[in-house]
Amino acid sequence: MPTALVTGPTSGIGLAFARALAAEGYDLVLVARDQQRLAEVAAELAALYQAHAEVLSADLGDSVQTLRIEDRLKAGGIDMLVNNAGFGMRAPFEVSDIADEERGLDVLVRAVMRLTHAVLPTMLDQGHGDIINVSSVAGFLPRGSYGANKAWVTSLTAWASVRYRARGVRVMALCPGFVHTDFHQRLGADMSGIPSFMWLNAESVVREALRDLRRGRAICVPSLRYKVVVALSRLVPRGAMERIARRGR
Repeated sequence: MPTALVTGPTSGIGLAFARALAAEGYDLVLVARDQQRLAEVAAELAALYQAHAEVLSADLGDSVQTLRIEDRLKAGGIDMLVNNAGFGMRAPFEVSDIADEERGLDVLVRAVMRLTHAVLPTMLDQGHGDIINVSSVAGFLPRGSYGANKAWVTSLTAWASVRYRARGVRVMALCPGFVHTDFHQRLGADMSGIPSFMWLNAESVVREALRDLRRGRAICVPSLRYKVVVALSRLVPRGAMERIARRGR
């Protein structure tokens, strides 16, 4: 069986990836902080899809714990890596705790870099492999440190796609907009002002992501509405972009 390692698989997009890949016949390596929730997801995948799921409890904001996941990737046997673990802050940048900002950088940038770096040599040696780095439409907009972190992920991934596709490794950035998950709820953010048509379903996001990965695309922006948002972000006047920026963190 092929094996996929998924970070942040206990809810939202990560859980949708775990379910979709298990349904395709993948075994899973599941990485998150909450051991109990990992065990529950592993049991679900075994019951529904007869998939074997190895669980690794780790905080990707901690460099020592991240190193354990790097070692697992270097040990081989991983056909797909999904860097999905997320981190968000509600406070504006100027008043947020700098330790929280650094933790966001650790989870969203450093861990993505280190895990991607750890798995690439084995994938290149075997001549095949897939890496999906979950980024965000926010990376195309002036949206504070979160958007800046996601812009880094998208940029690195787009370069890696060009660099490694000829050697059999597909690398893609998944850049969704607002998705129905518990991400904003955990932040305590009021999302009532977001129109209903701007919300996406995690399962449909993952279906589109896997389709675009297998088509060889470097960047996947799910849904026509967000493709339009990204296109407009490159065309709208500076004044409009500044107004967007004032609404960001």
